[in-house]
Amino acid sequence: MFLNNYYQQQDQTIQVSRQQASDFAKSIAGDFNPIHDVDAKRFCVPGDLLFALVLNKYGVSQHMHFTFSGMVGDGVELIFPEMTDDEIIIKDVADKTYLSIEHSGENNANPDLSDNLSRRYVEFSGQTFPHILVPLMAEHNVMVNPARPLVIYESMTINIDQLDISEPELELTDSTLSVEGKRGSVSLKFSVSENGNIVGSGEKTMVMSGLREFDQSAIDQLVDDYAVRKQSY
Repeated sequence: MFLNNYYQQQDQTIQVSRQQASDFAKSIAGDFNPIHDVDAKRFCVPGDLLFALVLNKYGVSQHMHFTFSGMVGDGVELIFPEMTDDEIIIKDVADKTYLSIEHSGENNANPDLSDNLSRRYVEFSGQTFPHILVPLMAEHNVMVNPARPLVIYESMTINIDQLDISEPELELTDSTLSVEGKRGSVSLKFSVSENGNIVGSGEKTMVMSGLREFDQSAIDQLVDDYAVRKQSY
């Protein structure tokens, strides 16, 4: 499994180090958000890594809704409980909740499907900045704080009509941004297909905070800095 290098398991707990989280974000997701850097003051484990770990543990259900309620820091000991009928709650050893997963329908525990769907989703998700977010911010005349560009994963929903698939592909179908004061909510909708046939759909939502008036030169600098970080990796 491609995830083996990005977490460690001891008994019933799973931990992700700063280095593992940073390597996953950059190598697998193509995500160079500074919040995933090894030396980040406000470091957190990528939500896409948590998503992949869930599929690795529980397989793929036809209907899954992920709600992210806390930022997982360095070395947090997460408990992945036994699978229940309708909801799985991921907590740490101190009983703090970080992620809840509502699921229903059939379940496919084939590790190849979990692995391939994780990869495709993470690749799709990693394209969010700058390709999707910058045009949305320009359209609404708002932008994140370039000194602290905080974009937080909020939720993800995926619905798959048929699970007898092996090589799913994801494609963006719609992207929207709603702004309320200094806070913005981003929705990315996508299709799930195999061999050109649509087999499902999904939606990722994120929250942006500290919004201010759009400044093209500041955004250009932010995008350039991001590109430099990516090229130097």
